[in-house]
Amino acid sequence: MFTIKGQLTEAVLSTARYQTVRMEVQEREFIPLVFNGEEKTFESLFKTHFKSLYAYAYTIVRDEMAAEEMVQNVFFKIWEKKGGLDIQSPALAYLYKSVYHESLNYLKHQKVKAAYQAHTVYQMKNQTDHASKKIMLSELEQQINKALSELPEQCRTIFQMSRFEELKYKEIANKLGLSIKTVENQMGKALKVLRLKLVDYLPFLVALLIEP
Repeated sequence: MFTIKGQLTEAVLSTARYQTVRMEVQEREFIPLVFNGEEKTFESLFKTHFKSLYAYAYTIVRDEMAAEEMVQNVFFKIWEKKGGLDIQSPALAYLYKSVYHESLNYLKHQKVKAAYQAHTVYQMKNQTDHASKKIMLSELEQQINKALSELPEQCRTIFQMSRFEELKYKEIANKLGLSIKTVENQMGKALKVLRLKLVDYLPFLVALLIEP
């Protein structure tokens, strides 16, 4: 399926091929005049070849604004260095070659730019994730301390000895002078209360709140 844009591009390219044959001899004289600073000759060269050079640049960069910029950059550099360039090839060949290299440099720059942007996004995401985890852990610690402070003293002590000091029920019972059954009951009570108060954080507290 042909599009209007595609037909236009093909027409421009066909025109460019025709102009290449028709003007090659004439253009051998254009370049020295352009580089000597003759504005009218430079303007004529620009108007004559802009469309065909634009179409060529577009086949490389695949972006209309970028293609136009590539051609403009080439002519700007020609005008800027009009007194110091030594061209050994016909004007049209020089222009196409210049547009080609300008377009390649653009693509390389875009690739570097894209890689840098991807790296920046990755870094920002990591920093955001790290900051979010830090905030979450801080909130979790506050909620655990709050929930523990609301437990009866004996219940809280038994829970802390079991979970934070990693003592067995028998060891806790011996240290506190209680029966193992009392320690078990107090742990069950502590776990039930903490599960209710910390329900939003359960995925992070499995090891802390499961039955031993």
